Amino acid sequence: MSYTALYRKFRPSTFEEVKGQDHIVTTLKNQIKAERIGHAYLFCGTRGTGKTSVAKVLAKAVNCENPVDGSPCNECPTCQAISAGTSMNVIEIDAASNNGVDNIREIREEVAYRPTQGKYKVYIIDEVHMLSTGAFNALLKTLEEPPSYVIFILATTEAHKIPVTILSRCQRYDFHRISLETIARQLRDLTDKEGVAAEEKALHYIAKAADGSMRDALSLLDQCIAFHLGQELTYDKVLDVLGAVDTEVFSKLLRHVIAGNVTESIRTLEEMIVQGKEITQFVGDFTWYMRNLLLVKTSENTAEAVDVSSEQLKFLEEESQMIGVEMLMRYIRVFSELSNQIRYATQKRVLVEIALIKLCKPEMETNMDSVLDRLRVLERDIEAVRSNPQAILQAAPQGISVPQTAAQAQDAKPKEKPPMAAPEDIQQVQTQWRTIVGQTAGMLKSMLMTAIPKYNGNTGENKLYVEFTNSLAQHYVDQPSGKEELEAAIAKQIGKTVEVEMRLASMGNNEHLAEISVDEILKNSIHMEVEIEEEES
Repeated sequence: MSYTALYRKFRPSTFEEVKGQDHIVTTLKNQIKAERIGHAYLFCGTRGTGKTSVAKVLAKAVNCENPVDGSPCNECPTCQAISAGTSMNVIEIDAASNNGVDNIREIREEVAYRPTQGKYKVYIIDEVHMLSTGAFNALLKTLEEPPSYVIFILATTEAHKIPVTILSRCQRYDFHRISLETIARQLRDLTDKEGVAAEEKALHYIAKAADGSMRDALSLLDQCIAFHLGQELTYDKVLDVLGAVDTEVFSKLLRHVIAGNVTESIRTLEEMIVQGKEITQFVGDFTWYMRNLLLVKTSENTAEAVDVSSEQLKFLEEESQMIGVEMLMRYIRVFSELSNQIRYATQKRVLVEIALIKLCKPEMETNMDSVLDRLRVLERDIEAVRSNPQAILQAAPQGISVPQTAAQAQDAKPKEKPPMAAPEDIQQVQTQWRTIVGQTAGMLKSMLMTAIPKYNGNTGENKLYVEFTNSLAQHYVDQPSGKEELEAAIAKQIGKTVEVEMRLASMGNNEHLAEISVDEILKNSIHMEVEIEEEES
């Protein structure tokens, strides 16, 4: 007798055997018990979630001679004929290969004849979204008003491709992705029935790799059992068969990426490729690993946030202290974009290497999250210099001078207060007035551009008087912030401290203040008499 694949051998034969679709099973059973059966159903959902299986169970249930709580008995001749595929009342059509108008016209002609056995003729049209526009139009009238003994069950993975006119004539049921726990539990039941010894961790990984599809999970389990026939199915053997990577390798790779070590990251990828690991599988698994790390980083109860072993959770909690949320989200974004590109790429390894270099070198990107990552790298380098400046000096090549840090410069040479300015220094401020004013900012800069620098002509004291012509400058006369900002700009420009006093031109007691004339500045600069010739009018 030929071997039957697990997903065919354990296909559900009753509603109770359907896993993970309780919301659909309950509704259909209630309809059958109440005899409120619809004439058209649309089953939507991703592959391997039970659409065709539920359609066949429904076809048996509506024709069963002795239904049990809305489910088929699987013992009457009608149920057995449908299960064997020999019943004339259940017609399965693959719309991918029978998508023309002529195929639908044949259905329209056949529905005129009553079933030879049982109550209903059931048409199961799989992948119905593959029908042509003309075929959909030919199906419309029959689908809307079929004979009382005809039921249409349309199954599709892409409901958005079906015309609205078809959708409005059907009862729509959306099949959910089956949870990881449900798939793992079903795999355990099947391995017990088959007499196969398997580790719980191995079955759990197969369930995760199935990505919500029960059929994919059974196919992967079948593949792993066949590869290690007669042996216990362990976690390591499953990784070998599926070309997957252990989570310890992900932890090692992520730590190299956080450290910005391109060489070690590429070397880790090289080791995985040499071992025959599947690159596409690696990209998906590494993205999932970073997703778990993000949940551990952001959730309050880490044990409930991710479904991993205690050993792996320890690594995740340790790595969550090494990386920020923004940086981790950037890593996930880069690998999510990579997973879309790698499907159709011929040089998959090159794309993965470029992605790893992007993670290690955030300066290659201009996104906001990469800028935050670059700041993180700069802060790390600055902290390293502060903690061990001698290591930086020793690492520098001979003949190259390394700039001193601010702390080193302060220790080497104590900061001295600039000497008080002499009157000629106040005149020097006048010669560089526009440059000094340019170092200020905001409204103060605008006020200083129209102000007049003066000095006390009676006493010759070392003080600069700034006379504002605009009454709006009263704020800077009353507050010391503007005075301090100007003094700092003067000290930066001429290297000496000059005391500043700000006044309004409208204030009294300004008659003793004199402007600093240009000829006086020139005489003090070149130390000789300068004759100023006036032009004749």
